[in-house]
Amino acid sequence: MELGILSLSDLQTDPATGALHDPARRTREIVSYALAADQAGLDVFGLGEHHSRDFAVANPAIPLAAIAQATSRIRLTSAVSVLSTLDPVRLHQDFASLDHLSDGRAEIIAGRSAFLEAFTLFGIDPAHYDDVFAEKLDLLLAIRDDGDHVTWSGRHRPALDDLPVPPRPQQEKLPLWLGVGGTPASVERAARLGLPMALGLIGGDIRRARTLTEHYRALGQAVDHRPEALRLAVTSHFYVGATSQGARDDLYPYYREYLRPKSPGGRGWLIGPRDFQAVSGPSGALVAGSPQEVIDKILTERELLGIDRFIGQIDFGGMPAAMVNRSIELLATEVAPAIRKELGQSANTGTP
Repeated sequence: MELGILSLSDLQTDPATGALHDPARRTREIVSYALAADQAGLDVFGLGEHHSRDFAVANPAIPLAAIAQATSRIRLTSAVSVLSTLDPVRLHQDFASLDHLSDGRAEIIAGRSAFLEAFTLFGIDPAHYDDVFAEKLDLLLAIRDDGDHVTWSGRHRPALDDLPVPPRPQQEKLPLWLGVGGTPASVERAARLGLPMALGLIGGDIRRARTLTEHYRALGQAVDHRPEALRLAVTSHFYVGATSQGARDDLYPYYREYLRPKSPGGRGWLIGPRDFQAVSGPSGALVAGSPQEVIDKILTERELLGIDRFIGQIDFGGMPAAMVNRSIELLATEVAPAIRKELGQSANTGTP
């Protein structure tokens, strides 16, 4: 099983000034987290894409390219690329170039996003939300699978008639995962296409996801995809501290700040201490606590859902860099070795 971290690059308000944190500084901090994860032997680093002033990164490929030049082992992925609002040709080109810079370590997680800003910015009608995504995913797969001779047509983008899409990646094909939020339709799309699936668990009880993951594998095999192709990743909010209660006490104000609505009627929700204790408990989606608690929860997800990859969202709500770096260190030095030992695995060697 692979272990990694991700950042969505959220920007929070400085309580002393009322201004958003500096996006330049935030981006540089995120790069430093990826370098720390690589040096510590973690397997994957993911970076999200957003198009509002509440986030620092709009194009993950650019910071990931900087990370590629300063790392040697860790795999680099978007988390996610908002395919509905992107040109699949450009997306594949960006990540093929990243693949060259990283010596074959690039991946794409493609998703739809629940944020409407990107649709407005790029002139995509949200009324065609699913149709546009399905069509662009079809084109992205055509480029990935036969990029030297792409013939394709659709309703939302000009056709391609036996055209090459250079550059080709260093890997034979760019690994492409489908990012899903838990809707049955998204799970079924991943299964029918035989794509590995990255399931975002952001709240509730992890046991509820079992029906979805079992359906994903059963449907995928029913349409003749090999079981080993139906890989499953889980992403969750994440924090590991030295002690159980100490980790929760440290994390709660940042978790609450991250989730709370930033404007009247805005996205998010208020989480109180009781709800926080529930979501961080043994079956809750939040992976937070002492090293042993985190080990136990990831192994539970492995047993319950059959996950092949766990990626923790490591920084959110304005957490200071020292706190994030300490969590990365504990993940790499205490959590990862114990999980690898339990599963009979060795440390990351940089291979897919």
